[in-house]
Amino acid sequence: MSSGGLTQRRRGGGGDAGGAGDYDDDLQAARDPRTPAAPAGAAAAANQAHYEQEGYDADDDDKGAKGRKLTLMEEVLLLGYKDNEGRLSFWNDNISYVLRGAILIELSFRNRINTVKEARKRPFAERLIEVTDERLTGEVLLDEALRYIKTDVDSIGNWIDLLSGETWNLTKIGYQLKQVRERIAKGLVDKGVLRTDKLNLVLFDLPTHPLADHKVKEAIIQRAVDCLLGRGNTNDRRTIAMVCAAYAANVLENALVGLSHAQREAAFQKVDDLLQEHASLSEKSKASGTTEVMAGVLSVYSKMDSIL
Repeated sequence: MSSGGLTQRRRGGGGDAGGAGDYDDDLQAARDPRTPAAPAGAAAAANQAHYEQEGYDADDDDKGAKGRKLTLMEEVLLLGYKDNEGRLSFWNDNISYVLRGAILIELSFRNRINTVKEARKRPFAERLIEVTDERLTGEVLLDEALRYIKTDVDSIGNWIDLLSGETWNLTKIGYQLKQVRERIAKGLVDKGVLRTDKLNLVLFDLPTHPLADHKVKEAIIQRAVDCLLGRGNTNDRRTIAMVCAAYAANVLENALVGLSHAQREAAFQKVDDLLQEHASLSEKSKASGTTEVMAGVLSVYSKMDSIL
């Protein structure tokens, strides 16, 4: 597969076109009030009501606190967010790329995309994906990605590149998802998990989203810790995808700050084992519901500099 963007990311030692692009988009949105934003407040509630009335189905996996359904992208973003400052670390140049992979995993969990059946079995990251169900999900980013995937056939790895804007093919540059981090954060504001504030940067105000409901994030952290320390029944595919994505995005350590040194070491060893096992789609991982799309995305994650 063509992996120019990925090669630059893994061996370039610091550049993240997806992350920089998201950050630049966020600054542009703060400066220019004409920049379109994701639906918020009453409009988002009306949209969600429309989805429910029209029978668009929801995910079959986990729900957030109080019955609020959180996407995989939202869970990973919450782990990276500074609770009071309401933003990600300026030094994190991996999370934007990882979030695009999480979008593909989420779509596969919702049975919207799958790998193309071929006689020759490619490595999972190189397997082609196609839309198998065109119904809307009710999540703006998922539906936008679904619309793009429906128009073209490409591999899992290449779609992560395309959605991140990492491509030399000018005919496919339009597949890039813009302002992903900010749009996910606004979705969490609509769900009551975050709130909106502003950071004054002299020339303009940058929107921030401090944590509004600590219980939701605490529940995510508890799931991650329980999974990595082998507590309870937390080896469902959504939790495994979440901890592996958080690992690749350099935000997993935020969930482990309360652990002892030995527990942290054991947790990182466990997530590394989970990543390798589910990226190879072992029989055990199949039994937990891991999809070929999830295996392909985790295979891409396993080759990122943040993990290597």
